[in-house]
Formats: sequence, C-alpha cells, structure tokens
Amino acid sequence: MSAETLELRAVRATQSDCVPIFSFFMRGADVLRIADISRVHRAETGQLKGFQRKEIQSHVRGIVEYLDRGAVLFPNAIILAFNNNVEFRQSRGPSPEGAVSGTLTIPLNGGERKTAWIVDGQQRAFALSKSKNEDIMVPMVGFVAPSLDIQREQFILVNKAKPLPKRLINELLPEIFADLPADLRPSQIPSELCNLLNHDPKSPFHRMIRRVSDEEGNTSAVVVDTALINVMKQSINNYGALALYKNTNADGFADVDGMYRVMCVFWSAVKKVFPEAWGQKPQDSRLMHSAGIQAMGILMDRIMPRMHHTKDVEGEVEVCLRQIAPYCSWTDGTWEGLGLAWNEVQNTPRHIKALAEYLVQLDFAESQRQAAL
Repeated sequence: MSAETLELRAVRATQSDCVPIFSFFMRGADVLRIADISRVHRAETGQLKGFQRKEIQSHVRGIVEYLDRGAVLFPNAIILAFNNNVEFRQSRGPSPEGAVSGTLTIPLNGGERKTAWIVDGQQRAFALSKSKNEDIMVPMVGFVAPSLDIQREQFILVNKAKPLPKRLINELLPEIFADLPADLRPSQIPSELCNLLNHDPKSPFHRMIRRVSDEEGNTSAVVVDTALINVMKQSINNYGALALYKNTNADGFADVDGMYRVMCVFWSAVKKVFPEAWGQKPQDSRLMHSAGIQAMGILMDRIMPRMHHTKDVEGEVEVCLRQIAPYCSWTDGTWEGLGLAWNEVQNTPRHIKALAEYLVQLDFAESQRQAAL
C-alpha cells in the first residue's frame, strides 16, 4: 500500500453491457478511506442529492461491540459504486471461470471526493471505522458506476427486501430511470407529483410536505408524504380522478402535468374553504392528519370527474366543498356522522373509510339538494 493508493488482490467479472464488477477483501478500517456515504438531502435549488439515510446509532454501536470481541466472523459484503478512477491489472496465469484475477488500484484522495460511494453497508462501514479490531478483513463488492442514477437504482434494488424506510424509497423513485420491479412502479408517479407539490411556490402544499431529505430543515412541513402518495396511488390505480390522465399520451406515458393540475385545483379549493385548518400541525387539525388527507383524497375522486365541462373548475369545486363545510369538524367539535370528537379520528383503515364515506355522502346529499332547487 502506497501513500496515494490501495492495491488489493481482486477478481473482476462483467455484467449488464460490460459493467466491471470487482470482488475483493480489505481491512475494515480502510473502508471509509476510499468510500463516502451519499446522504439524501435537498440542495437549495430543490434538487434531490444522494440516496442514503442517516446512520442508526444503536445499530452501529451493536456492530462495534460485536467486532471488538476480537476473533469474530464478519462475512457480510459491503457494496461500493466506484467512479472511473480505479484501475485493474490482470494477473498472468489461469483465472476463475467467468472472471479474471488481478490487482485493483484504488486512489486515496484524502479530504477530497473519494473514489467510491457505499451502496449497501453504511452501518457496517461506520462500525468498522470505530472498531478496535482494525485489521479484520472484510468482503467487498464494487462496480463502476459514475452516474448517480445507477447508484440510486442499485441502492433501491439492493435494499428493497430489507427494512429500508418506505418514505426514503418513495423519495428516491422519481430519480430512477431504470426499469423498476413491478412492486415499486405504482409509487413512482405519485412520488414525482409529491415533489412537484412540495417545491412549486404556486402549489397549495408548497413546503408543507414532510420528506426524508429535508425533515430537519423544513419546520413548516406538516403533511406526511406517505399520506399524499397513498391518495395519488389510489386515485391512479382505482379509477379515481387521476386515472383519467393515465396512459393518455401518444407514447403511452401518463400525463403527469394533467394529474398535477387536478391536485392543485382540488387542494387549492380545500385550502380556501378550510383556512383555519390548513397548514396546522396534525395534532391541531385533522385536515392535515394522514386520516384527513386520505379521506379528502377519496372525496377528490368523486368531485373532480364531475368538473370536465365546467369553465371555472376551481370555483365549482369550492362551491361543492362549502356545501359540506358546516358538517366538518377538522379542529374542534364532533363529527356527527361518525360519533367521534374531532381529534379522535385516527390514521387507521376503519377511521379513514368511515370519514371518507361520510364526506362522500355529504357531497352526494348536497349535490342532490342543489339539483332539486
């Protein structure tokens, strides 16, 4: 090992259009010398950066305690994404079937941007850097992927079967352009819409949505992103208002702009009709609570399809909402149709269903009454 590089014995194979994959061992204490952890966060421009969650201190401490026992078994590989600075020199002689053996040279960049990013194993890497057992040899797998898109794609695919926070996956999905597994695709457009709603100054939800990347820096965020994503996912896939914009383009893709307009129109009207409940913390307003957001989302699916031939869509939606407003108890009072105090409504399937049914029934009764006048 020189002062500028690490030279490690490695085996190289190729996958997916000749992408090099390296398998090797290295000292645990050296992992964070070559690899950074790309924390998920938002730049000032609103652009999503990175992909990793915060370290879990209790998890790291547990691994450190295990490593410090001395003679321990640590066979779990850490997965790295390399930039193009690594070099591989093939050795002479026979190599394993389907791969070649040789020497992998990894630059040590000091305080500058490091040569690799950790795709899987950040907790283990932190623990290895803190452990007294510095010389333990750790299995590593690295692939060359200078593109952040590829790193995020691999991060999600590697971690999706593990207890990775669903909210983190949801926020990363709009940044992935690869062909995703079937179970992840339904959340991709709703999460993209969630980003737009949060960052567009004209959106009724501007800077009000709690996302993993900016939870600490955005004190005005009161709506949990999973609630809105569930609203949009259900609307798209269960023949709701947003489903009307699904696969409508000539190329077969969804009209995301059309979906966004529907969300802005409906929720802007909600904001106007219920100003005292809008923007409050969930404990102070059940409209901002996950239960209220999801129940109102179902009401959106009933109201918005009726507005296709209306010139003043937002005005008509506002009229519909004002008709049911006297029966709503977002911040005080009792939901007469539910037999619940305003703050007894919880984020459970039973309460969400009951509240949604009550709101839909109110809307139907009022629309019938207006039609009879």
